Amino acid sequence: MNGDIVMKKILIADDDQQIRNMLRITLERAEYEVVEACDGLEAVAAYKTQAIDLVITDIVMPEKEGIELIMELKAINPRVGIIAISGGGRINPEDYLKWARRFGVEHTFSKPVDRQKLLDAVASMLATSVT
Repeated sequence: MNGDIVMKKILIADDDQQIRNMLRITLERAEYEVVEACDGLEAVAAYKTQAIDLVITDIVMPEKEGIELIMELKAINPRVGIIAISGGGRINPEDYLKWARRFGVEHTFSKPVDRQKLLDAVASMLATSVT
């Protein structure tokens, strides 16, 4: 691997450790660097202190929900690339994901996430992102 190539860093925010593990393994196999957060508060802290290229967030989380996280990240950087995922909660996951799209999320996925479709969305967003 060329020493000049910098791995893209992806922040995963999900309160479910199994989902974070699956996403981390999937992304690391595709040669992305991964930072994990178990809720929106940890995700904001990580985003503010590291050079994050893309964020993948769950919607239903404790402390700071995904919609709050999306709004806060977009306030910090309106061009931040965000993918939202949801398994639902009090309402259907598609309803949560509709809200996420209204707040500027480019791609949304219901759980269980199709790994190849997620990787395709990640690659597409990183190819068009301006850092």
